[in-house]
Amino acid sequence: MNKSAEIAPHPYVGMWVTKDGHIRQELRADGRYDEARGTRQSAYQGDYQVSGNYITYQDDTGFTADGYFENDVLYHGGMVMFRSPSSSATNAE
Repeated sequence: MNKSAEIAPHPYVGMWVTKDGHIRQELRADGRYDEARGTRQSAYQGDYQVSGNYITYQDDTGFTADGYFENDVLYHGGMVMFRSPSSSATNAE
């Protein structure tokens, strides 16, 4: 596939963190996520899909969850997550 035919990543690709920084969730352009909790890196990993402002997750153990984006805030599993200042769809891989 040539570069001009590639689909651009959705605007939510990047790092999302809780206000206290305890939970950090990276949404990668390849449809995978990696979530760290406290000092535990890669506490959860799996696939995700975005449709509009709605996100669904399936971790590698088969557990599923969902959430939604509103005003550049991610609401997921009772958590409120904000985009990391150094993260955006333009610098995510």
